[in-house]
Amino acid sequence: MPATPALRRAFAVLAVLPLLALAACGYGSQAKHDDTAKAVAGAAKVDGLDSVRIGYFGNLTHGTALVGNRKGFFQKALGGTEAAYAVFNAGPSAIEALNSDSLDIAFIGPSPAVNGYTKADGKNLRIVGGSASGGVKLVVDPDKVRSVADVEGKRIATPQLGNTQDVSFLNWAAEQGWKVDPQSGKGDVTVVRSDNKVTPDAFRSGSVDGAWVPEPTASKLVAEGGKVLLDEASLWPDGQFVITNIVVRQEFLKDHPKAVEAVLKASVETNAWIDAHPDEAKTAANEQLETDSGKALPAEVLDPAWESIRFTDDPLAATLAVQAEHAVEAGLLEQPDLTGIYDLAPLNRVLRAAGESAVDDAGLGAR
Repeated sequence: MPATPALRRAFAVLAVLPLLALAACGYGSQAKHDDTAKAVAGAAKVDGLDSVRIGYFGNLTHGTALVGNRKGFFQKALGGTEAAYAVFNAGPSAIEALNSDSLDIAFIGPSPAVNGYTKADGKNLRIVGGSASGGVKLVVDPDKVRSVADVEGKRIATPQLGNTQDVSFLNWAAEQGWKVDPQSGKGDVTVVRSDNKVTPDAFRSGSVDGAWVPEPTASKLVAEGGKVLLDEASLWPDGQFVITNIVVRQEFLKDHPKAVEAVLKASVETNAWIDAHPDEAKTAANEQLETDSGKALPAEVLDPAWESIRFTDDPLAATLAVQAEHAVEAGLLEQPDLTGIYDLAPLNRVLRAAGESAVDDAGLGAR
């Protein structure tokens, strides 16, 4: 669906928003490297490369990467080329790694992808595939909030000023008729910008009455006695909205298209395997989390968190457009448009070869 010039300008409002350091992608800012992946002995190298450097975050919304690593899908697709993984804790560090040519491909949330693209004047990355949808909930203290109406006057945490969940909550609050200053967070509802890693403590202490947060933070709050008042998926057509994409350095895409297609093929195969083996996939993702971070998620957090995430090859580009409209309606500034941020030609070749339907870039494709 082609975007109008006004809407294209609106897409880029996300450029002025902070990078999605915590919202959907984990905590902190340092990368952890996993050098255990080994190329297939005697197999041909894809595009003559010794390795392809793949980044992802230690979070369940990056389950495609977690499972694809754990079960060897990426390494199998790359054959004699090593799948070299880097595990990041925040959007800014992943974008920096892409920009400094120390990372080739990354699983990343919409806000850091948008911000990175616009700050580089559209010259550093492309979104080449989807990975996950959903996994965001409004969790509240049931003693203080029993209905939507009770949210008025309460303190609700979001991960970061202007990040994806923050914009979503501001938009939802406006739909309820509540006025909130987007910068200060003050108004009919008080928005408290809080790191996901400390939000459970704030909830436990009573300093916030609820939180609009991604998984697994939402399920951690439930484990602390919280109640899910709203699943954001219920607000979207077909319950789908982008939470994780696959991005690639433009130079790498130009010079090594076969390697990019190999990674996308592995992603498509991983998502199909996740759909066919949900329990095994959940276990594999948690095992990889433990390998990467030293700590697995307990079942009471893992099970509901995993259930709320839908893994998809489609980047759901149209929902990025709607997220941008929400940011504009929240009163945030506009910046140049994002036309060209998507290049879905490699993914669509992979999908057609697998007998699947092509996906759409919502008028934001490379020309």
